[in-house]
Amino acid sequence: MKKVLLTLALVFLLVGTVQAVEYTAPTVPEQAQSLMPPTESFGEGAKYLLKEGIRLLEPSFKEAAGACLGVIAISLLASLLRSLPGTSTSAAVELACGVAIGGLLLSSAHSLIQLGAQTVNSLSEYGKLLLPVLTGALAAQGGITSATALYAGTMVFNSVLCTIIARLLIPMLYGSLALAIANCATAEPVLKQLQSFINWLMTWALKLIIYAFTGYMGITNVISGGADAAAIKATKLTISGMVPVVGGMLSDASEAVLVSAGLVKRAVGIYGLLAVLAIWLTPFLRIGTQYLLLKASSAISGVFGSKRITGLVQDFSKAMGLLLSMTGTICLLLLISTVCFLKGMG
Repeated sequence: MKKVLLTLALVFLLVGTVQAVEYTAPTVPEQAQSLMPPTESFGEGAKYLLKEGIRLLEPSFKEAAGACLGVIAISLLASLLRSLPGTSTSAAVELACGVAIGGLLLSSAHSLIQLGAQTVNSLSEYGKLLLPVLTGALAAQGGITSATALYAGTMVFNSVLCTIIARLLIPMLYGSLALAIANCATAEPVLKQLQSFINWLMTWALKLIIYAFTGYMGITNVISGGADAAAIKATKLTISGMVPVVGGMLSDASEAVLVSAGLVKRAVGIYGLLAVLAIWLTPFLRIGTQYLLLKASSAISGVFGSKRITGLVQDFSKAMGLLLSMTGTICLLLLISTVCFLKGMG
């Protein structure tokens, strides 16, 4: 009888200890620590992050603007050379200017592609630290089945997405840019077709991952009974697409995530959501700035530049759009996962 009472007392003590644990979100990586807002309010923290991200964008904006002005200047020079009598043939001018623009843009594109790859890796690694904490917090409240299903699915998609981006999509992005430069220089239709196929393949790879992830999250929430209207809305909206190249619903999906996040009162959830945004925001703004400036440059070059040179600038713009999609996809994956965990906690 004494052994039974002692065992029961030990069990109650362990259960009370588990429920009393204070779950704390892991510290953000060093490169994002300076952006973390000094507040526990998600709304105020998001505003602070956006303000600081824009403030830190100035050096990158000047660099990107300088490269785009160089593109416009080369396009204008090519147009002048083609109009002068007795100068080099049009093909030689196109070749020289295409190589010059390709070399100018490739340098900045390389640094941004590496930044995007690093951001994807940082988000993935932070997710591997944050999600176990959320799993433990949800399990401690009795949602063991929900916690297990959410954690298993999220980690699988996290690892798969990070691996595909690092080992497949990033090399394909470099290949697409190389084909774009070669096509501008030689005007070979086969090169353009091959580049279009690579872009299509990257776009649909990201779409398929999003479809599979949101489908899994929807089924998991229905089975576990942990879904609410806001979480379902976030899941449905995410299926419709992704950032620039992959779609145009980032604002709608972000709105749905933020509506759910605004209901979260747990410090671990608020800190985790803000940490994900802090890691992602500055690289996303830098890549987005380059994307928008290249779109503007292609529009201006199209006024007086040749079709091949304008097409090359557009190809670089599409590459930056794909890079935005990669970073936006994994960020949105983590945000939706975190919201689903926190809504399951109540």
